Amino acid sequence: MRAFRLLAALLSIAFAGAAAAQEEPQLDLPRTQLATGMYRIDAQVAATPLQRQIGLMYRRQMPQHEGMLFAFEEPAVQCFWMKNTPLPLTAAFVDDEGTIVNLVDMQPQTTASHCSTRPVRFVLEMNQGWFSKKGIKAGTRLAGPPFQPER
Repeated sequence: MRAFRLLAALLSIAFAGAAAAQEEPQLDLPRTQLATGMYRIDAQVAATPLQRQIGLMYRRQMPQHEGMLFAFEEPAVQCFWMKNTPLPLTAAFVDDEGTIVNLVDMQPQTTASHCSTRPVRFVLEMNQGWFSKKGIKAGTRLAGPPFQPER
């Protein structure tokens, strides 16, 4: 009985730690450099299912030149929401060549779904207003390692 209580206590501590860890922003993802015209973007890359699921959740601030690039294995209609995300963001849905297919402003802490208008493999989230302030629209091309042809 004593061993059972000890095991139960250890499991509850482990589950509490895992829950607390899930409420922390992910700040240590790999990074890549993107560009469009004279503008440079320092993007964290969310490439695994768990990294993509957490995304920018729990992030309270993000420098203006930073964003998060979500990379998927195959092109598909990608849909995003803002649950547990306190920052207002704009999502740029980007095709394999780096062309922005569509842009969507997303409000914090909502579960409204925001989707690409056609299949894409990449989604770049930036602070809301970043794209519009720089005149970046659908059809603009991003440059960087994810969009270079494989050799």
